[in-house]
Order: sequence, then C-alpha cells, then structure tokens
Amino acid sequence: MKQYIAALMLACCVGVCGQEKKQVTFVPPFDFPLTLSGNFGEIRSNHFHGGLDFKTGGVIGKPVRALADGYISRIRVTNGSGYVLDVCYHNGYSTVNRHLSGFISPIAERVEKLQYENENWEVEIIPEPDEYPVKGGQQIAWSGNTGYSFGPHLHLDVFETESGDYIDPMPFFKSKIKDTRAPKADGIMFFPQPGKGVVDGKQQTQTILPNAESPVEAWGVIGTGIKAYDYMDGASNHYGVYSVVLTVDGNEVFRSTVDRFSQEENRMINSWTCGQYMKSFIEPGNTLRLLKASNGNRGLVTIDEERDYQFLYTLKDAFGNTSKYGFTVRGRKQPVEPLSHREKYFFAWDKTNYLQEPGLSLVVPKGMLYDDVPLNYQVKADSGAVAFTYQINDKPVSLHAGCEIRIGLRRRPVADTTKYYVARVTPKGRKYSVGGKYEDGYMKTSVRELGTYTVAVDTIPPEIIPVNKNHWGRNGKIVYRLKDEGAGIASYRGMIDGKYALFGRPNIVKSYWECKLDSKHMKKGGKHTVEFTVTDNCGNETVSRETFVW
Repeated sequence: MKQYIAALMLACCVGVCGQEKKQVTFVPPFDFPLTLSGNFGEIRSNHFHGGLDFKTGGVIGKPVRALADGYISRIRVTNGSGYVLDVCYHNGYSTVNRHLSGFISPIAERVEKLQYENENWEVEIIPEPDEYPVKGGQQIAWSGNTGYSFGPHLHLDVFETESGDYIDPMPFFKSKIKDTRAPKADGIMFFPQPGKGVVDGKQQTQTILPNAESPVEAWGVIGTGIKAYDYMDGASNHYGVYSVVLTVDGNEVFRSTVDRFSQEENRMINSWTCGQYMKSFIEPGNTLRLLKASNGNRGLVTIDEERDYQFLYTLKDAFGNTSKYGFTVRGRKQPVEPLSHREKYFFAWDKTNYLQEPGLSLVVPKGMLYDDVPLNYQVKADSGAVAFTYQINDKPVSLHAGCEIRIGLRRRPVADTTKYYVARVTPKGRKYSVGGKYEDGYMKTSVRELGTYTVAVDTIPPEIIPVNKNHWGRNGKIVYRLKDEGAGIASYRGMIDGKYALFGRPNIVKSYWECKLDSKHMKKGGKHTVEFTVTDNCGNETVSRETFVW
C-alpha cells in the first residue's frame, strides 16, 4: 500500500499539491440522499476504519460517480475488498472505492480477460494516466457487497495525494448529510500505572458509568479512557467519535482528533485503545499524530493531594454536536505496590528485546512495542506434543509489525516437514495458523502479538462441499463451501470440461466460492464435468469432480 501511494504521488496530480485544500469541492458519489453506516476512524481490529461507508438502500448495483475531474489509477479484484477502483483527482486528492459489484465497460471486459489469462480471480491493473480519464459526476462503477462486507454499501477512502495520508472525507459531504445528534459515552475506564498508581485499592483497570455521582478514590499516577459512540439523524448505526478532550480541574490534559492518519500509523490503534475504550493518555512508543497530550506527562494524571480532582470529558462530532461527562477522583493515600518482574522477561519499548529459551527464540526489534511489557512467561509441556506451548504473555500484546519467532520441534510424528505450522493458541485452547517454515529443527514464522504459540501438524486435506448442486444449471452458477481445520486454505482452481473456469470468492463473510456459467467460455446445452481442486497451506490437496446439466 505504501509503495502504491508513493508511486501515485509521483504519477498524478502534479503541480496541484500546493493548492488550498479548503477550496476543493467534491460531487457526492451517489445521486440520492447520503446516509452512512460507518464513519472515518472507527475502532476496528488492528486498524482504523479508513473512510466513509455509504448506505445503498440495502441493494447492490447503484451507479457510483467520480467526485471530480481526474483519472482511474488502479483497478483490482481482491478477496478482502472485492472489486476495487482507485481514482486520482487533479485537485490533490485520491480515492479508493471498495466492495463494488462490478466495473463499467471497457474496464469490466479488461478485468475478466486478465482473470482468464492469469487463471486467477484476484488481479490488479495500473493504467496509464491517459487511459481512463473521468469527469466529476461521471459513473465509474456499480456499488456492491463484495469482499469483507456485511451488507450492500460503498466504502470510500480519501487520500491526500501529496502525503499519502488517509483523511476524513466528511468535510466534503457535510452539506449533504444531516446530523443533529451528539456523541454518547457508555463507560469510563481507569488505568492505574503499574507500580505507580492505584484506584480504589486495586492496580488493575476498572470501569465506572459516565457521570457517576460517587467519587473514585485513587493515588499516584493514573490514566483514564472513555467508551463512546456518535449517532446520526435517520440511522440506527453508531459511529466513531471525532474529538475527545479531557480536562482535569479545568486544565486540558489530553485531546484526540480523528481527522487523518498514515498507513504506518494504522496499527497504533492497538496502543490507543483497550477494547472499545479510547485511552486519554499516550503510551511512550505511540506516535499517532491524532493524539495530543498537553500536561507534560503524556496525558497521565498524578493524584498526589488528598482532595477532589474534577475530570471532564467533552465529546464532539464532525458537525459540532457536543456532549460532556464529568466525574470526581478523590485523592486518598493508598499503598502502591512496586512493579515486580523477572528482569529476563522484561521487554522495554525503546530497545531491541530478545527472548531465548530452550526450544524458543523471539526477537522484538526497537519500535515494535508501544510500552514496557513485564512478560508473564510460562512453558506448558505435553509429553505427546510436537513442541512445547510457549506462553510469552498471558494477555496478548500487539506489536507494531511482524517479529520473528522460532519454535523447536521435540518430536516429528510426520516425516514431511511441510505438514507443520506455527499456531497461535487462544485462552480456550483453540489453535489458529500463523504459518511458518521448517529450518534446522525449528519452525520459523512472523508474529504480530505477544501471546501463546506452539507447533501443530496438518495432514488432513480440505473439505469441498457442493452447495445446491441440483440447481447449478438452473441458477447459472456453481457454488462450493470449503472447510479446513488446520493450516487454512492456500489456493483453489476450477476446470469445466477440461478448461480453466473462473471461480472466485465474491463475499468472504459468507465463505463460499462460485463460478458464474458463461456461454463465452463453455458451450450451453448439455452435460458438463467440473473439477475443483483445493490445497491448504501444508500442501494437503482435495479434488472434487461433479457433473451438471446447463
């Protein structure tokens, strides 16, 4: 993504980056009233929601329009975002339109031709700037529900071309959207700092309801966080909050303004949030620009006087609708237990950390942690297991990027080393593959959280399940469901009457694979044989052969 944005910066919008951005106007992506199912910067798993989700009335196939004059700069079909169209505008901005149902001619034909040439559902085309020019208001695609999508909508990302930053598209469409509803808070969380603070006699995180009347007793260094959502007129959805300001005794200590972020900053959401709570302090390794602390202590508050401290949250949305939530922290001297940890198992945020144990090695380079982590390290031995299970930490800690882990094999029940994979183990004991390759008695892979890991074996081929086989001909499409309990599905390939057939995964939430029957690629009228081959990440393969009439 970063390389693509950098190339886009060189290729498009030359000479316009210095223009005043406030003068830019956009045509709405649709010609009907705009309502949103998601806004910019909402808290998602490991990332911010990068744009706006426009509702399309519960249907697919609405014409999607260009927002201004520019050109189509990238065309893709992907599993995650479905049909995707990128547009570079001459005004210094670029957009990505995701989850489309299809492209317009001649792009649609070009994409299908490439899919058959590459024999792959997922394709990418980067046209020359003069190939597909667009004018503001011109149709460029059809809205859809493809990729990782829970219902028909258009996801629109807006980038500032010069910097490559995701920016909040809301200012461009505020005049077309009605919003008179202020954000609402659902809870306040306290974060007593390890070895430095205590809240109500405890050093664990605690929650209270907003506007709680009873004071919370605390001593030492604490942080707070808030769980809150925004709401809009005419929609039952809830959204992310644009601005959060925390004051203590009338003095601002922290502010978040969710208006832009870079791809490099995306995973820092794991440092800023705890579940759906937004922290009102900044961990030392977190450089998210949308967070500002103004009290000289990263937004942390020192309770060192036996008196009442007045905390006040002010929440604001992009339309200026505002709500306030206050609560009292009563300073009361309480014992603060010093942080006890084993030096060997202490990871510092500002240096490279190594964990070397029998059968395990992990390297966490500087810049991968947002804060210090005293590891709760344990080894769980099972005499019959392929490898020990290594609990690096009892609570998963997100890393900023992948870090190399090596786990030694204690026994090899299967001679073929391609059948082994590194598995993340959940608190309930379920295993999920994180990949890996065998090397000198170890399985090596990259992990993005400090959690619990082991090595597992997968010799079981995937399962191929035909869906409504008797209706394939009548419905004009072949549909399969695939299951793999081990390393996960790596690839698939379909053939009809000995020729390549274009199977894809149009919506990965629904988890089915389909091929639409097309007389351009097979003769209609008669009996046909379909062969579908699926391979998992450990090389186990299943082949299904079925016949149907179409």
